[in-house]
Amino acid sequence: MSEKYIVSARKYRPSTFRSVVGQQSLTHTLKTAIASGRLAHAYLFCGPRGVGKTTCARIFAKTINCEHPTPDGEACNECPSCKAFNDQRSYNINELDAASNNSVDNIRDLTDQVRIPPQTGRYRVFIIDEVHMLSQAAFNAFLKTLEEPPEYAIFILATTEKQKVIPTILSRCQIYDFARITVPDIVQQLQYVCEQESIEAEPAALNVIAQKADGAMRDALSIFDQVAASTEGHITYQSALDNLNVLDYDYYFRLVDTFLAGDVNQALLIYKEIRDKGFDSQFFINGLAQHLRDLMVASTPQTRVLLEMNDEVARRYGEQSTKLAPGFYYRALDLCNTCDLNYRNASSKQLLVELTLVKLCQLVVPQPQQAAQPSLQKITPAAAPAQPAPQTRPASQPQPQAAAPQPQRPQVAPQRPPQAPPAPAASTAQAAPRTLGNKPRIMVNVTSPAAAAVQQQAAAPVQQQRTEPFTVTRLHEVWQEYIEQHPQEKALMTTMSYALPQPVGDGGEHFEMIVASPTEQKNVEEHREGLMRFLCNAVKNDRLVLDVKVSEVPIDTPKILSPREVVEQIKEHNPNFTQFLKDFDLGLA
Repeated sequence: MSEKYIVSARKYRPSTFRSVVGQQSLTHTLKTAIASGRLAHAYLFCGPRGVGKTTCARIFAKTINCEHPTPDGEACNECPSCKAFNDQRSYNINELDAASNNSVDNIRDLTDQVRIPPQTGRYRVFIIDEVHMLSQAAFNAFLKTLEEPPEYAIFILATTEKQKVIPTILSRCQIYDFARITVPDIVQQLQYVCEQESIEAEPAALNVIAQKADGAMRDALSIFDQVAASTEGHITYQSALDNLNVLDYDYYFRLVDTFLAGDVNQALLIYKEIRDKGFDSQFFINGLAQHLRDLMVASTPQTRVLLEMNDEVARRYGEQSTKLAPGFYYRALDLCNTCDLNYRNASSKQLLVELTLVKLCQLVVPQPQQAAQPSLQKITPAAAPAQPAPQTRPASQPQPQAAAPQPQRPQVAPQRPPQAPPAPAASTAQAAPRTLGNKPRIMVNVTSPAAAAVQQQAAAPVQQQRTEPFTVTRLHEVWQEYIEQHPQEKALMTTMSYALPQPVGDGGEHFEMIVASPTEQKNVEEHREGLMRFLCNAVKNDRLVLDVKVSEVPIDTPKILSPREVVEQIKEHNPNFTQFLKDFDLGLA
């Protein structure tokens, strides 16, 4: 009879700190604590599933009870305590699954066991898995024992959701955060398993399994067993794709090539090919987004370390990333993300994905410019012989009028009036187009009223700055006029009523306004432009300067009353006002 089959996740479960995958810094800390004798009474191991939390708890429990530890802090596996642990008959290690034993009675049974000292060895270790599943009452019943356990008792709590553990438990534990296992570490461990099991596997296939495991070594070993069982000991890249329903990244590389070429038809055909293989469209769009993200991080040497794949595939990503500009990644990822967000509510999901592919194809190839900007032939005077262009007329000839002839113009030699200075050839409308090298320079004839107004405004002299003197009293009068003209701005008017501007220095044009709070300062600054324009026009001085500052000492500011508060104040000062409201049946809405 053949040897009984044991799944890889159990058969290759680490039994020493050295064999734990992907947690080197954490296991080094635990070994150092054991070697120095600095052991805490409670530990909390937290992290994603399948990263070694419970495994490290068991190794820790075995090592602290080992009678002859090795120089590097590992258990000897030879002493009676280690053998009892390896045979799963050690009474010094107690495990409790809090997912199914989460009541107060279960915790009371645990505390009763804590009172019993170890018969062999130095410590009794209590491992509580999925501790976040304990009820609130069970947590409270466990607090006292966790805070003051016997000197021989050590508690190791394991959880995948640390945020669900109450703070009073967290404060009594040393917390160790387990990280996700990287793809290269998983691939290396899978290669070791292949050597032990005499299984041939392509590196690309192991890379697919590692990525599918999403950082969990236990999941990777389970997936490995599934693929190995269907391939009869020879795992290929294609067999891994077929068994795991993973979309080949070759499709994504082909799609990006269609984006570069702007080939919408080919992109839609590739999408159809993917759908015909049975892949979900949302799964496809998320995979495309991941591919674009990998291309983005592969485009620069600094971020290339973020790629979790073997060197051959990473090189291929690097080659394609050189063909794309950084702006493409940002817009493309945004399109994929928008498609994913709208996918659930879309009435035609296929059309949504196809529209996203069409937009992606248009990101690289520039759009035709005929509609965006007029052709040079429509502007250049030489291109429109049927309709004479006025800008080709020599500068020495007068501009003909389209209306009736002007008899009042003297019949003299064509020349400009003496009062008009000669205009440079480059700025006049009658100048002929100049050339720069072999390319004609386009001259625009300014004949529209709007263009003439702009030209006239540019030629107008700059208005002189007003500097008429004014007094502080005059400024305060103008200040009050502004308040009276803007009754709708109640908050601003209340601030202006008590914060009158005061002169700064002896200049007479620099004033300062002291307000009570930053909120009032912000409100004044929002209305500064209109306020300053009103004040400068009123005092006829454009050099007026107003600074708004917050007072360093408290200011008793007037309160802004609501209509109801105004009515209440009137009632207090005039008792007959209440009877007046009753007689005429008046009130506030």
